[in-house]
Amino acid sequence: MNDSLQYPTNIQQFREDLLSWFEHEQRDLPWRKDSDPYKVWVSEVMLQQTRVDTVIPYYERFLKKFPTIEKFAEADDESILKVWEGLGYYSRVRNLHSATKEVVESYGGIVPDTLEEISKLKGVGPYTAGAILSIAYGKPEPAVDGNVMRVLSRILLIREDIAKPSTRKIFEKAVYELIDKKNPSYFNQALMELGALICTPTSPACLLCPVREHCLAFQEGVAQELPVKTRKKSTKQVNWLTAVLKTSDERFLIRKRPDQGLLAKLWEFPGIEVNGRFSSNRQILTGYFENEYELELELESGSFTRVDHVFSHLKWTIDVFAGTLKGSVQETKNLRLVTRDQLEEYAFPVPHQKIWQTYKVEYL
Repeated sequence: MNDSLQYPTNIQQFREDLLSWFEHEQRDLPWRKDSDPYKVWVSEVMLQQTRVDTVIPYYERFLKKFPTIEKFAEADDESILKVWEGLGYYSRVRNLHSATKEVVESYGGIVPDTLEEISKLKGVGPYTAGAILSIAYGKPEPAVDGNVMRVLSRILLIREDIAKPSTRKIFEKAVYELIDKKNPSYFNQALMELGALICTPTSPACLLCPVREHCLAFQEGVAQELPVKTRKKSTKQVNWLTAVLKTSDERFLIRKRPDQGLLAKLWEFPGIEVNGRFSSNRQILTGYFENEYELELELESGSFTRVDHVFSHLKWTIDVFAGTLKGSVQETKNLRLVTRDQLEEYAFPVPHQKIWQTYKVEYL
């Protein structure tokens, strides 16, 4: 581990240059209008692995529905998943929900303002803890995300692999050294903003950078080579056969995914994972519904759409059939018949939202 980091020769000037730029150039984002710890927390959780432009409408819709931490803590699973629908990485909102319940029950609705206490909350890792403490409470704690590691790897010429969890400690140590104790909120946000607008992953705009005079990578002409990051493993391919099935009285069959694992507790059109490429799809799907649910159905001869969806670690390809149900359906808490209007109230993962949108165009 690199214990002898080479810091800018004038750290105070580095801080002033960075903060002055941020004060003038920061984007007008809704979560910057209020330093309420709950709102900061919501925004930081939403922004993990998600683009700013995508998050803005979700953030505004979320706070309109759950304006206070108490309102969110008392919400049921269906409503929190529905408001998050389409944002992905659903474990984020489930962890946030569990943690806010704990804040209401154990801390009187006040988000803890110490690293020790806030780190005990479910889903609150070092980055989220540092972001809340610095932005909402003005505490000089590091908030090290991918943007910050990229920026500092260039400024300080850090060549350690940022894909390794242990490397984060190097960057946290660096932020502790560099952070502006008087304005840690703006300092952390400025590093993130610099990474988003100027010090981008490819083709960094070094000539527009407010701190290029302090940047070792710029001085040595190696900004494009940093940060060092090993490649991810290739994604796994998973194939599905799925059916949108309706009854004679225009109700649709949906099922709830398991309580644990990928897309937990979301609703979907029922289907089966199949090995290899697709073959004898119609017969496989018909047999599956007969064996699994004792359902008799009539499927169209061919699929009406194929949906591809890439997750961080796997890719789904879903071949989708339309059909009708014959006879009665034994409903359970995880298998339901719903009307078209009711279906819109359930939270579905993005690929199944796409299935429904295509079905409506083709059949309704």
